[in-house]
Amino acid sequence: MNAIITGSSKGIGKAIAMKFAEAGYNVCLCSRNKEDLEKTAGEIQAHFKKIKVAFMPADLSKKEEAISFSSWCLVQGSPDVLVNNAGTYLPGNTVDEPDGNLEMLIGTNLYSAYHVTRGLVEAMKANGSGHIFNICSVAALHAYEGGGGYSISKFALNGFSQNLRHELKKHKIKVTAIFPGAVFTDSWKGFDNSDARILEASDIADIIFATSQLSPQANVDEIVVRPVLGDL
Repeated sequence: MNAIITGSSKGIGKAIAMKFAEAGYNVCLCSRNKEDLEKTAGEIQAHFKKIKVAFMPADLSKKEEAISFSSWCLVQGSPDVLVNNAGTYLPGNTVDEPDGNLEMLIGTNLYSAYHVTRGLVEAMKANGSGHIFNICSVAALHAYEGGGGYSISKFALNGFSQNLRHELKKHKIKVTAIFPGAVFTDSWKGFDNSDARILEASDIADIIFATSQLSPQANVDEIVVRPVLGDL
């Protein structure tokens, strides 16, 4: 079994990769930072020696690199699970955020998933199976102060997920959109989480893995997971 996880050098992506590796999946990893990616791949391989850990540095906001990554993944093995986790956050309001914010956020948070998925989906169709997870955000569900281009990009990713689900169900390929609230990753660097106010990356990894293990006829369309005390 093979799992492909983008944005997997740290945070949520790393936790997801570790979870699937622990379950015996071979994993294909990708992120922009080569050094962080090599470190994560080495750590996973050291923990789980019986699986194959492959990695490729790439900036998936660039169409050519996203297509190259998906082609490379197919060489590693037939894809069973794809987790589109590559993403970034920039604060700002729609009417006055810095010029270029939206383009960068759309490229990283939407186009990466779009092009990687398109490169892999034919192999899933040929297998008559597969599960695609898109990491959206609660920012894809409602407006909030400072959401700006980030929220727009995540709304778009949700729309992509819904259309993908509609198109692929006849091929028995599952699509699940994940909407996490605040998760203790680098985006929240410096936040005091000693009282467990916000989610852990492992929470998202556990949810995704459990969802991937349901019977072939069961698809979870959407999962919203927030801190028990609510959003910040």
